[in-house]
Amino acid sequence: MMRHTTLSLLSAALLFFCGCGPRPTAALEEFDKEIYTPLYASGFEIVGREGSESTILRTKSPWQGAAGHSTELFIARNGETAPAGFTGEILANEARRIVCMSSSYVAMLDAVGAVERVVGVSGVGNICNRYVTANRDRIGEVGFDGNIDYERLVALSPDLVLLFGVNGASGMETKLRELGIPFAYMGEYLEESPLGKAEWMVAVAEVAGRRSEGERCFSGLPERYEALRAKAAAATASAPKVMLNTPYGGSWFMASASSYVARLIADAGGDYIYRKNTSNRSLPIDIEEAYLLAAQADIWLNVGSIATLEELKARYPKFAGVRCVAQGEVYNCDKRLNSEGGNDYWESGVVRPDAVLHDLIAILHPELLDEEERTLSYYRKLE
Repeated sequence: MMRHTTLSLLSAALLFFCGCGPRPTAALEEFDKEIYTPLYASGFEIVGREGSESTILRTKSPWQGAAGHSTELFIARNGETAPAGFTGEILANEARRIVCMSSSYVAMLDAVGAVERVVGVSGVGNICNRYVTANRDRIGEVGFDGNIDYERLVALSPDLVLLFGVNGASGMETKLRELGIPFAYMGEYLEESPLGKAEWMVAVAEVAGRRSEGERCFSGLPERYEALRAKAAAATASAPKVMLNTPYGGSWFMASASSYVARLIADAGGDYIYRKNTSNRSLPIDIEEAYLLAAQADIWLNVGSIATLEELKARYPKFAGVRCVAQGEVYNCDKRLNSEGGNDYWESGVVRPDAVLHDLIAILHPELLDEEERTLSYYRKLE
């Protein structure tokens, strides 16, 4: 009797442990169910399989010049394993400890109620988020791509690193694979649509196991944005001509006519002055061409690190007499700087395109807003 009882117990235990172990999933091609297909973003999608809670986050064209290339992250749930033939990164369940290589990812996690998942960042002093600022002693600084403190990174025990590539794959890839730390590419900076940039919060929410919160948070943005755009489109005043930027690294770069900032200007009822750049990236112009453009402009936006009109005139005396400078119609997107120079425009502004658009309408078409509505969130007028 004892022998039969022992065997029965062993069999039950074996069945128990087998039941709790990893469960194989179907073939890779069966992950063809659309879990989330963006309405505005072009760079990601979330797919799954009927009857499975595991998903694949696919980042399409994850860096400049990567057309036709994609990266994938398999998010395993319910003990399922990645399908045979899957060659991307694998995340076991949701990410509870996340390292963010861009401040915009911090803003996205905050927007979906998961900012406390941030355990490491790149450039902690440049981050404006209140949670990060209040918990700097608990959030690790991992350095910048090309100069990463991998010892610190490992000590943070991250479940996932959110990173990006610029002109190619991130230099972190090889080392992260060697260390066995999963990563996912975020490509929001490549989106030309302001709503498309913001929609990446759904991708970030997915890795944190909060996709429903991400969808809910994003769902109200298009209606608010489109209402503002429609208001600007109804303006009877002519569209102000808008100049952009100042020299950076010795070159004066002008955005593409289809870029994120150009779309914001158009949606706010403005006329971006440099239409001949039809590429998908900013292009340099010489100082003479910049002067000719500025001389035609009604408004000048995004003047880099310049804080006052007098500083602008002193640094670029040739431009002191152009109409927009003489009339004081120069604005910078630096109203929300932290004590170390971090700019919240590039952080929370990414997930609040409606607030940025509202600022631009207040600048370009103040007549469309009541006086109390003209308060700026991210921009300020240079004095």
